[in-house]
Amino acid sequence: MRKKIAAGNWKMNNTKAEAEALAKAISAVEIPEDTEVILGVPFVFLSAVKEITAGSKVQVAAQNCHQEESGAYTGEISAPMLTSIDIDYVILGHSERREYFGEDNALLAAKVDAALKAGLKVIFCCGEPLNIREEETHVSYVKKQLQEGLFHLSEAALDDIIIAYEPIWAIGTGVTASKEQAQDMHKEIRDMIAANYGATAAGKMHILYGGSVKPGNATELFGQEDVDGGLVGGASLKAADFTAIIQA
Repeated sequence: MRKKIAAGNWKMNNTKAEAEALAKAISAVEIPEDTEVILGVPFVFLSAVKEITAGSKVQVAAQNCHQEESGAYTGEISAPMLTSIDIDYVILGHSERREYFGEDNALLAAKVDAALKAGLKVIFCCGEPLNIREEETHVSYVKKQLQEGLFHLSEAALDDIIIAYEPIWAIGTGVTASKEQAQDMHKEIRDMIAANYGATAAGKMHILYGGSVKPGNATELFGQEDVDGGLVGGASLKAADFTAIIQA
């Protein structure tokens, strides 16, 4: 039975004091036995949040990493740097990184390799923009993202991967995919994994939904057979909202 995962992506938000207060509030939450909680934190707060969450069930993720281990890449952070401060996860391929920073599938494949080599687990994001959804080519669009960014890995390496499906048209817009739309796409993704790696690998893969997840829709979204939790943006910045999502 796959655990449910509530992952928060704080993006470029919070001061140090706000980050610490939010981490303390989430660490104090009674987390269900079958639920894992991950906080995606800005680089500058990783150590502080890791210290606060130590001893709790909350794990910490960076929001990005560079594909090289070291070098003359001013302003960048490498995967070995993250593991050196005991970070558990890294989020890669978020739609905002793809759109605003030009990250393509080949670059993301290299980043995935670097993260896994360093001992990080990866939350790998995929998803389609509105025009692709309207053209009804979203399944092939996401398949290409997975094939080129992730499916070069061995089956064993998939144990350290979580997939987050984000319909870009639903991120921060207030629009949410219906539970049926979410389930349909998650099932398609699971079928893609099965086609490449077999039914066992597909059955083990955690696939999260990311797109305006809120306390009011979390229960019905997470209740779908192939939806294993959420990658939550705005609602993860409010302790009460994220607590409700964890408990959902």
